[in-house]
Amino acid sequence: MTCPTTEVRHCVIIPSYNSGPLLEETVRQVLNFWQSVIVVVDGSTDGSAQAVLKMTRDQPGLQLVEQPNNTGKGGAVLAGLVLAADQDFTHAAVFDADGQHQASDLPRFIEASRTHPEALILGDPTFGPDAPKLRVHGRRIGNWWANLETWWGGINDSLFGFRIYPIGPALKILQGMDGGRRFDFDTQLAVRLYWSGAPPLNLPTPVHYHPKEGGGVSHFKYLRDNLLLIRTHAGLLLRAVLLIPRLLAYRRRQPLDIRSCPPDSGAN
Repeated sequence: MTCPTTEVRHCVIIPSYNSGPLLEETVRQVLNFWQSVIVVVDGSTDGSAQAVLKMTRDQPGLQLVEQPNNTGKGGAVLAGLVLAADQDFTHAAVFDADGQHQASDLPRFIEASRTHPEALILGDPTFGPDAPKLRVHGRRIGNWWANLETWWGGINDSLFGFRIYPIGPALKILQGMDGGRRFDFDTQLAVRLYWSGAPPLNLPTPVHYHPKEGGGVSHFKYLRDNLLLIRTHAGLLLRAVLLIPRLLAYRRRQPLDIRSCPPDSGAN
């Protein structure tokens, strides 16, 4: 076990595009477990930002960023990371706005990140009966390619949106690359952070799919976004060939130990 010798500070970033009432519900759930929260409303036209704006008056740790145009999930998270870095946060938990993730798992994820500040903390989704079969089976293909691109280095799920990123390395990668702004964001950043030396730590967590009549939203377009992911994996695979010696060395690293470290004063 390695414990941090410098202060680590975590925030939660919630990117949102036309999430409707689920955005307010998600923010309230997150605030029950963590108070430093940045909501990035990414060109939404559904008025969902207004409820969050009202909440900021009573929640000093809640911040709202409204972007005039839709830049994609990666663009929204990048805006949140820039703001978080300016405020001396060192790590950011990215938490989707659509009610899929379990907010009560945030402290567990953050504690693992505090114990291993160098790591990429990855949510490993546990699917229930409400999960669309097409999406459950389809993501296995993308995960197989992500594992090939990291030489089976331990990324259990390359698409799941509940993660904790070390902000400095994540910003360096996102600001130095083309792409990674839309549905290729989660895959691109996970694989490239692994390449940069961040060891992955997978934590199981349930995922919930809300039906449309219950406010559930999805902006995934099967043809458009699957083509984007195919192009993404092709580019990553070509780069990975040049990194084989490094990837083989990473395979020899010791597995991470998730036992707790003593609490620090700058966690929230």
